[in-house]
Amino acid sequence: MNSLIINSIVALSTCFLSFGQPKKEKNNSPATPNFVVIVADDAGWNDVGYNGSEIHTPNIDWLAKNGAQLNRLYAAPTCSPSRASFFTGRPSSRMGIVAPISDKSNLSLPSDVTTLPQALHQQNYQTALFGKWHLGLNPSSGPKAYGFDYSYGFLHGQIDQYSHEYKNGDPSWHRNGEFITEKGHVTDLVENEAISWLKTKRDPSKNFYIQLSYSAPHFPLQEEDKWKKPYLKTIKNNSRRDYAAAMAHLDYSIGQILKALKQQHLDKNTVIIFMSDNGAMDKWIPGNQYKGRHAANDVLGSNYPLRDWKTSNYEGAIRVPAIIYWKNKINPSLNQNYISVTDLMPTILSLAGAKSLPKTIEGKNIWNSIISNDSIPNQSIYIRGHLQESIIEKPWKLIRTRHKNSPTVFELFNIEKDPEEKENVLQIHPNIADKLKQGLEVQFSKDATEVNSAGE
Repeated sequence: MNSLIINSIVALSTCFLSFGQPKKEKNNSPATPNFVVIVADDAGWNDVGYNGSEIHTPNIDWLAKNGAQLNRLYAAPTCSPSRASFFTGRPSSRMGIVAPISDKSNLSLPSDVTTLPQALHQQNYQTALFGKWHLGLNPSSGPKAYGFDYSYGFLHGQIDQYSHEYKNGDPSWHRNGEFITEKGHVTDLVENEAISWLKTKRDPSKNFYIQLSYSAPHFPLQEEDKWKKPYLKTIKNNSRRDYAAAMAHLDYSIGQILKALKQQHLDKNTVIIFMSDNGAMDKWIPGNQYKGRHAANDVLGSNYPLRDWKTSNYEGAIRVPAIIYWKNKINPSLNQNYISVTDLMPTILSLAGAKSLPKTIEGKNIWNSIISNDSIPNQSIYIRGHLQESIIEKPWKLIRTRHKNSPTVFELFNIEKDPEEKENVLQIHPNIADKLKQGLEVQFSKDATEVNSAGE
């Protein structure tokens, strides 16, 4: 066989082989995306610039301008339940988590439910969590036990931004389940560790999922003057100014993460999700927490124009600022569909290439809604807090408030016409109320028989 024929065969074989290989991006990254999930702690609806806040959040606003604003993303009214719902794709009340896990509690995620990082392992993803966990206060029930390859940050809920201790003095700061002592502000430490992981610790041959769960803008508020300075003339209340400084610091940190992704040539193939875990709190009275070294805050976040604060089931507590961005894959848009935090896990897994979902997932893959604004069929969102339960079916929202020593109270709102929930229309629409009551009772019956009641 002459050399011309041999060369032709080799060229043809190479052509067939190239057609048979999965398509790669120009930077040799896998076709399935990476994920960066950014969770703010207690950031209210009106605490981000793109929703009209007086607080400057240019990096969050950039994501909102260039991605899809999830204008009706519903989370739980407090932090542990939101995180549990996000990581499992099901209402946290199914697992007995309806309030923050606190103090010496042994409560944690159940071992018989597949978590998001565990499911991503099946797709050969590497996973890392930086910042807040709040789903098990001991290293044995920390991030590693539920699928994170790497973890760094704090196990508890609120912590001192510099000593990194819980309000009762418990140690909380760790790396991979080992308690450590470090100097620095939580926002900076979380940012630096995540960037270091991206640059030096990840396996570049694999996709990654990382989550940055910040402590900001949760109290105690301990920000340097440089973050407060821009608000000296525009915000008169000292507490609100400190809160604005925490949000500005958070936003700067997010900007550094975005810059690092670009420097590592990861920005084109990375899905970025930003959200708050719940709405803002109005104030904080610390009492003896942290041995009394922190002053009270008479003003914190703003959920304007939405009703009420963190812990309730009104819009101000459960409708949170949220954005999803993927360069050149998601068009800038305002998505008005009703989305549950439980829908994010199945959506992420679908993008990661999963052919089937864990059986315990109750959320829906909403990718078509995100890229084309398609409506989500038969969407019903059930949320149970430790004070109230609600069920949402567009445009209606039913809230049930149970009392120990007085009758149960129901409220019905048309949250399309009345997003501020000013008018209870229960008596005007009794048939709709009855239908939603039945649906609420069905959901309630699926919950764990024992639930935690309160905490921080």
